[in-house]
Amino acid sequence: MKLSADRRDQLIEGLARRLDSWSLATPAVAFLETHKPLSFIASQSLLAFQPLLTMFLDDVSLEEYVLLLEDRSNIERVICRLEELQHGLSTSE
Repeated sequence: MKLSADRRDQLIEGLARRLDSWSLATPAVAFLETHKPLSFIASQSLLAFQPLLTMFLDDVSLEEYVLLLEDRSNIERVICRLEELQHGLSTSE
């Protein structure tokens, strides 16, 4: 299974907006920058904790987040989007 570019962008936007609304954008950027090399391991950890995480996410969403995290460039996209939100930029800019 592979994420389409549109779905990838939807997941990134939703995640970034959620973190920003919880005032966690700055800590999230710091965490993601620090742990970017471990993105694949993080994606596989989601699979290991799948039984627990399905209480919060449905299986389809979890699989999509696993696919999102597998690609290190997607982590950079999340970081960029969080920084844009912190500076008040919209996706159209």
